[in-house]
Amino acid sequence: MAVRFGVFAPMLGALVLALGVAGCAKQPSELVVYSARNEQLIKPIFDRYSAETGQKIRFVTDDAGPLIERLNAEGANSQADILMTVDAGELWHAADLGLMQPVQSEVLSKNIPESLRDPQGRWFGFSIRARTIVYSTERVKPEELSDYAALGSERWKGKLCLRTSKKVYNQSLVAMLIAEYGEPKTEEIVRGWVANLAAEPFSNDTLLMEAIAAGQCDVGLVNTYYFGRLLRDKPELPLKLFWADQAGQGVHVNISGAGVTAHAPRGEQAKKFLEWLSQPEAQSFFAGQNLEYPASPSIEPDPIVKAWGDFKRSPMNVAQAGELQATAVKLMDRVGYR
Repeated sequence: MAVRFGVFAPMLGALVLALGVAGCAKQPSELVVYSARNEQLIKPIFDRYSAETGQKIRFVTDDAGPLIERLNAEGANSQADILMTVDAGELWHAADLGLMQPVQSEVLSKNIPESLRDPQGRWFGFSIRARTIVYSTERVKPEELSDYAALGSERWKGKLCLRTSKKVYNQSLVAMLIAEYGEPKTEEIVRGWVANLAAEPFSNDTLLMEAIAAGQCDVGLVNTYYFGRLLRDKPELPLKLFWADQAGQGVHVNISGAGVTAHAPRGEQAKKFLEWLSQPEAQSFFAGQNLEYPASPSIEPDPIVKAWGDFKRSPMNVAQAGELQATAVKLMDRVGYR
């Protein structure tokens, strides 16, 4: 028997190796995602994709800044396949550092509007959040409101609340205003905001809205999903959204988006995940998790979001939020917006 085993051992070894390789081929290797989107919002998406495709996903969550720094430090040795952030400016910054690669995909080009993706195909928006006006229904009539610039008028002296300029959402908003109006006009607008503040800027949008409800101020600027979360928990609060600049360019929007990293070990698998994320069912789920709007215009938003009404959004490409962000930060600092 020993002799016979010796004769067939090489054949058995080759057979075992072949079976092993075949088994591995059926099991896609683990996809690695660096995500600035919170775990409770993104893990259900990853779990659903894994259940549908068998693709395992490992993810790391942190703020966008540290994740981009990590990608940069890792260089060609990085195991990350996808970078996901909650701001177009952050994605633009990562791409500008050479940390993202262009993706050619008819699926993504068809499903994601041009204004919500990088002109070079390095990142794509998968959900939309509008940054617009919130007001007290007890002290403000909607006909008194119009656009972002008007919040700097005498009418709102001592009645405006803002979130800190340190938050990227406000930096991106001001960057988009610069793209629309130019730097001198935008400086005039933001200077007017600062002059009208009823209190020091708040650390987050929820505290800002609670201040309006409490009578500390009458109007403010918030991301729509913060409004949705707060009113879902406290529907009795006398607050309502107003869609800014409907007679002009339209409401400024931002995105939660993602792209394939420059040195992605599993680039094709990463591309497939992004394409899946642009499909109808995934779009509804991804946006609905955070009460956002789907990036794909053909998909209906969550009923809570839909109830806020339709609005015209700015047609400008959100990439400008990144291109002009450094200019926006300097401008805000110059006018004393802290």
